Amino acid sequence: MSLSLTQFYRQTIPSLLKEIWSVYWTLVKLMVPVIILVKVLEELGAIPVISQFLEPMMSWVGLPESMGLVWTTTLLTNIYAGMLLFFQLAPEANLTVAQVTVLGGMLLIAHGLPVEVRIVQQAGVRLVAAFLIRFIGALIYGAVLFWLYQALGWLQEPAELVWQPEVQNPDLVQWCWQQLESFVMILLVITALICLLRFLRWIHVERLMIWLLQPVLKLLGISPAATSLTIVGVTLGLSFGGGLLIQEARAGHIKRKDIFSAMLLLALCHSMIEDTLLVLLMGADISGVLWFRLIFSLVAVAVLTRLLNLCSDQFWEKYLIYPVSPDQRSSCKDTTQTQHSDPAQA
Repeated sequence: MSLSLTQFYRQTIPSLLKEIWSVYWTLVKLMVPVIILVKVLEELGAIPVISQFLEPMMSWVGLPESMGLVWTTTLLTNIYAGMLLFFQLAPEANLTVAQVTVLGGMLLIAHGLPVEVRIVQQAGVRLVAAFLIRFIGALIYGAVLFWLYQALGWLQEPAELVWQPEVQNPDLVQWCWQQLESFVMILLVITALICLLRFLRWIHVERLMIWLLQPVLKLLGISPAATSLTIVGVTLGLSFGGGLLIQEARAGHIKRKDIFSAMLLLALCHSMIEDTLLVLLMGADISGVLWFRLIFSLVAVAVLTRLLNLCSDQFWEKYLIYPVSPDQRSSCKDTTQTQHSDPAQA
C-alpha cells in the first residue's frame, strides 16, 4: 500500500500536473495575443465597419440588417457580447421567435472565431479551412432553419425578451481583471477535465463510452482515439476539447484525418450545455438551437467526411491539414522525397 502511494506521489501527480500545465499554457499562448488584438479593434470602432460587409447576408437567412452587427460582434468576441448588443437592438427589430432561433443557431456555430479558429489550427487544421467551416456552416444552417420555419409556418409569433442584462462598459482595468478571472476559470476547468479523463481511463469507463458510441463515430469518420476528447468539446466547448486535441495531435496519438473529423464536428456542434442555455435566454426555441443543430451537425460531418475521403492526400495536405507532431513532419518529408525521386510521378 505504501509503495503504491509513493508511486502515486512521485509519478502520477507530477505527470498529471505536467499534462494540466501543458494544455493550459498552450491555450494561454493562443488566446492572449488574439484577445488583445480584438480589444484593440473594438476600441478603434472596427466592429461596426466590419459588420457592413455582413449586413447584406442577413437577408439570406430572413433577418433584418441590424442583426448583422450582432453576428459580427459575436464572431469577433463571444456570445455574451453579442447577446448584450442583441437586447439593445431587438426591441426595434420586431423579431419573431423563428428569427431569434435562426440568429441563435448561427451564433452557436460561429462565435469567437479569432480565438477558436487559432485553437483548431494548432491541432493541425488549416486556418482558412477552419474559418470557412464555421462561417459558411453558420450561414447554411441559418438558411436551412429560415426555410424550414417559413415553409412549415412554425414559430412565427413575436418574440418576447425573457431577460434584459445590465449594459456594462468596463474600463481597461476592469476588462483586464475580467480576463484574468476567465483564465483562472479555464485553469480550474482544465484541471477538473484532465483529472476526470484520467479517472475514467483508470476505471475503464472510457472504453465503455467508445464501445457505445462506436456506430455513431464510425458513421462520422471519427476514430475511437478521439472519442472522449470530442465528447468534452461537444458538451463543454471547443476551447477545452480543442486544447486536449492539440496535445494529443502534437504527441502523435491521433491521426491527422481523425483530428480533422473531430474538429469538424466540434466546429458545428460544441458547448451544447452552456451556450445553448445562453441563447435560450434570448428567446430562441430549443428546436433550432439544440435538436436541429445536433441533427444538422451529424449529417454534415457524415457527408463531408465521406466526400473528403474521396479526395487525394495532396488535396488534404494542401487545403485541410498539416503536420503538428515530429512523426507527422518526418512522414510528410519522406512522402515528398519519394514523390520527387519517383520518375513516373516526375
